[in-house]
Amino acid sequence: MDNEGQIILVGAGPGDADLLTVRAVRALQAADVVVHDGLVSDDVLALANPHARLISVAKRRARHTLPQEEIGALLVREAQAGHKVVRLKGGDPFVFGRGGEEVEAAQAAGLSVEIVPGISSALGAAAAAQMPLTHRDHASTVSFVAGQCKGLSEQNWAGLAGKGRTLVIFMGVATSAAIADKLMDDGLSPDTPVAVIERATLPTMRVLRSLLADLPLLIEREGVKSPALIVVGDVARLGVDSEVLMETLSVETRA
Repeated sequence: MDNEGQIILVGAGPGDADLLTVRAVRALQAADVVVHDGLVSDDVLALANPHARLISVAKRRARHTLPQEEIGALLVREAQAGHKVVRLKGGDPFVFGRGGEEVEAAQAAGLSVEIVPGISSALGAAAAAQMPLTHRDHASTVSFVAGQCKGLSEQNWAGLAGKGRTLVIFMGVATSAAIADKLMDDGLSPDTPVAVIERATLPTMRVLRSLLADLPLLIEREGVKSPALIVVGDVARLGVDSEVLMETLSVETRA
């Protein structure tokens, strides 16, 4: 082992292990320690060095989790011990992944840090559902927002959704009622198409469609659980339904 450790932030993509980059797999195979989120699938973790220590820092609602500052301290501590540390994050580290805070922690400690981008969950979900986020007949602008963040009610989302626009909401399942009210209060029509893409790219993926006013009821009726993305805009009408997805995945599995 080298005396000088290293921290590598690796994007694990939307779930399917086949969507990892080659560089991500190489980093996992060389890791001494893998610090991973709860959204990282077992298939992805199986690609790690078999001798690496796997440390889960999964965040779960209604239970104690490791604060972000302590995650940064953990990465620094392991790297200072001379380990090659992979911080494995669902999607892309710099798209609602708090990767910037972990880079700051590494830099403050004078440690080498590398970023391996991953396929964002939004792009992976759209591809798996065959739902283009931009389409010259429907939308020329796409925006990404976090549905769970500080000061959500005070944020101004006016102009992010509407005719010719697509809005993709991460982490919006638990706050779907507030999100729907916020968008309608900002002037968006209650009959704006919405889609919920649950467990994107995985065999249990679902695509659910409705209208903005019905969004929280849809999530309640269908028992939607995270990870799930909410797509707002005309493109939410496009793509394939869950039944078609299941048939396609079944054929791929048999092949």
